[in-house]
Amino acid sequence: MLTSVKTDHASPDATVSIPVRVRDLLPRDLPACTWSGSATHLRHVEVELTRAAAGEVDYLAACTPVDLPVAIGGIDYRVSEGAGTLWQLAVLPALQCRGLGTLLVRAAEQRIRDRGLRRAELAVEENSPRARALYERLGYVAYGREPDAWDEEGPDGSVRRRETMCVLMRRDL
Repeated sequence: MLTSVKTDHASPDATVSIPVRVRDLLPRDLPACTWSGSATHLRHVEVELTRAAAGEVDYLAACTPVDLPVAIGGIDYRVSEGAGTLWQLAVLPALQCRGLGTLLVRAAEQRIRDRGLRRAELAVEENSPRARALYERLGYVAYGREPDAWDEEGPDGSVRRRETMCVLMRRDL
């Protein structure tokens, strides 16, 4: 999948378009993905890439022409019967609100369809209204809530448990 992303941070009159393609995230990409989270997070992504090699998940990267990931996210096929569950979706902060999240979600949905499944699901933190608005715009509908928790690394390297409430959303494909 190839598309272009427009950026206009320099001035209101400047627009730059760059082509972006979606491919599988690879272990060699991880050093270029530090924008997506801490070292703890990237170690978790590395584990997920071993699951991708086994076919349990897909982990995607939207990449620039020089093959640098600017958006990443996974699809787990073992969470919910008959569905692919999107998770760990992230876009390079400087390129948020430029269509990369939409591109990544649509590519993930195609991967789910390619496996013969007809439903995509995800969980979004209740305190992430921009992310939830994106998913609603893409046709996802809330169907429940559940708590979630994960280890999060602070700037000083300490690891603490983050607990949050998530809205469960799904879309028929």
